[in-house]
Amino acid sequence: MEQYAIKGGNPLVGEVEIGGAKNAALPIIAASVMTDETVYIDNVPDVRDTNVLLKSMQDLGVMVSRQNRHRYTVNAANIHSLIVDDDNIRKIRASYYLIGALLGKYKKAEVALPGGCNIGSRGIDQHLKGFRALGAEVEIKHGLIRASAEKLVGSHIYMDIVSVGATINVMMAATLAEGTTIIENAAKEPHVVDLANFLNSMGANIKGAGTDVIRIKGVQKLHGTDYAIIPDQIEAGTFMFAAAITKGDVTVKNVIPKHLESISAKLLEIGCEVEESDDAVRVVSSKPLRHTHVKTLPYPGFPTDMQPQIAVALALSQGTSIVTESIFDNRFKYVDELTRMGANIKVEGNTAIIDGVAKYTGAGIAAPDLRAGAALVMACLAAEGYSTVEEIQYIERGYEDFCMKLQSLGAQIEKVNSEREFQKFKLKIG
Repeated sequence: MEQYAIKGGNPLVGEVEIGGAKNAALPIIAASVMTDETVYIDNVPDVRDTNVLLKSMQDLGVMVSRQNRHRYTVNAANIHSLIVDDDNIRKIRASYYLIGALLGKYKKAEVALPGGCNIGSRGIDQHLKGFRALGAEVEIKHGLIRASAEKLVGSHIYMDIVSVGATINVMMAATLAEGTTIIENAAKEPHVVDLANFLNSMGANIKGAGTDVIRIKGVQKLHGTDYAIIPDQIEAGTFMFAAAITKGDVTVKNVIPKHLESISAKLLEIGCEVEESDDAVRVVSSKPLRHTHVKTLPYPGFPTDMQPQIAVALALSQGTSIVTESIFDNRFKYVDELTRMGANIKVEGNTAIIDGVAKYTGAGIAAPDLRAGAALVMACLAAEGYSTVEEIQYIERGYEDFCMKLQSLGAQIEKVNSEREFQKFKLKIG
């Protein structure tokens, strides 16, 4: 079983290049099926989730060609099936984006109910409500979401809760509907804006993305485009907190600093130095970390996907911090693992009360999900002694070359397959 072998204690120092945003790539890849013309997509992260989605689209008859590691051409002129149901697609959350894309173009879709990380209930009721408002009939049968419509007609849709997935799905379906659709209480995340820009580059008429009211005038058809995906704010934020946690000095390059403001603000608050330039952010952690309180919120608030990373930092800070999770209801599963490394954290409902400790000590731990897995790796890099992290397939769902990027910053980390390989790693590191 592949795992990371880690020796902690080295501050991370240097520069790291941030890849394309996984959370933008997935809906953009799905939306590429909405035209019969060829679409070129650049800056696609080479991670498991994007590869699974592209493979599932090929199974539908979509022509997918890889130009280089991060650039693809997609042509969906000869789709022969509107049923997306295989073992792999069930494992990723983004499978549901194919519903909005296929329903918009073909007025019909059957897609397996999504999986992804087990971080609590992520209901799809807002998606279904949106599709129904556009005139589709939707049902869930035999583990599939089935949606169909004679025609889609624009509508005024108020989202009961801010939902990135539902905003994206309804926006895709409404792009090829008759008339105007208004989505109120829409999600404002950068990847929502990126998808809107992508669709507009294909001939869609979408205004207001990035605000809480999105207006979509339906068009008859979309055309090909050549588009580059935005940098990944969560990958960038993870490496920014890696600097804080390991007492390092890390410059994250190829980023949009505006997307990182809530993360930068918290790093400043806990005592790090943060320097921004046009497309890079440098984080230096040279003083003892201070405690703070943080609550996860929809963008532009502090991202739920950064909650485990800040908790790992706060557990090494002076004083008592409180972390409140307001998005997902099962996002503290990493706390048990962190406690084994010496952290002092009590979880009550959706709140973690963190009493800072002086250091972590190495342990054998397992990644419970994607972001928590990355955060636990950071904890191991700061810990005294050796650690192993199992279940690393979660981490590789969303971080490209994670191990190599950490090594380039001076981390003592390697992938190993057995206890024997772990012992060889220990002998080599010394």
